[in-house]
Amino acid sequence: MKKTAASLGLTALVLATTSSAWAHGGDDDNHLSFGSDGHQCEVSLNYDVAVEPKKLTISESKKEVYRIELGELYIDGKQVSLNNQQQVIVNQYASEVSAQLPEVIDLVHDAVDIASTAVSMALTPLLGDTSGAKIDEMMASLSDRIDNVAYQHGDKFYLGATESSLEDTFGQEFEQEMEQLVQSSIGSMMMTLGSQMMSGDGDSFEQKMESFAAKMDNVGKDIEVQLEQQSADLEARADKLCDNFQQLVALETKLRAQVPELDKYPLIKAPKQQLLE
Repeated sequence: MKKTAASLGLTALVLATTSSAWAHGGDDDNHLSFGSDGHQCEVSLNYDVAVEPKKLTISESKKEVYRIELGELYIDGKQVSLNNQQQVIVNQYASEVSAQLPEVIDLVHDAVDIASTAVSMALTPLLGDTSGAKIDEMMASLSDRIDNVAYQHGDKFYLGATESSLEDTFGQEFEQEMEQLVQSSIGSMMMTLGSQMMSGDGDSFEQKMESFAAKMDNVGKDIEVQLEQQSADLEARADKLCDNFQQLVALETKLRAQVPELDKYPLIKAPKQQLLE
């Protein structure tokens, strides 16, 4: 349940676009994926990232690993001396990461909002207003949690991608919250579903089940239609981010080659085959 809870918001993103996803991939990998059919890339972020005017901060477990501020590089709080060539690529890298992070955060929130609206609109008529309200409550709680790991506060942008950040946000407390919401609504949901089943067309039980199954299929189609109508823009944005992140991976490779002090602190990781494309 915990791993599922940790990726629910990102699953909503997948449902919303079928083309862009940010997901907690497992015990060791945290994945940020973008793309549409035939245009997909995947990168892993090893650290949390914060962007402020003229400052980029890379951290882990709320502890700064390194930062780039006003053209200067600090690792473990100590300034690293840079020559002119190194300073150019450090500034370029900070600028590129700072430009991409807000786009990622906006995409995550827009996609989750679309998915939440579509699911609520499709399921409420089937499950009833009481159950629909519980679904809305669960999705609202999920959205609030996502705000803790992907947000904009004034001129600061933050994306939490590490195991500890996701665990803090989608850990035991969130799991218990979801369980309580499900337990408090499961009774009314089952009663409503039972009523829907027995009110289906047909005289026999089998006919009523077939009618109910057809109704469920229509619910799924309704969700798909609602998502398709709103996903074109998200797909285009996801494709653009895919291209940008591939370029960012290449830039970071050059950065780490020119600034050896950063070699053991890779922010971005991509599959080897992807780097060769």
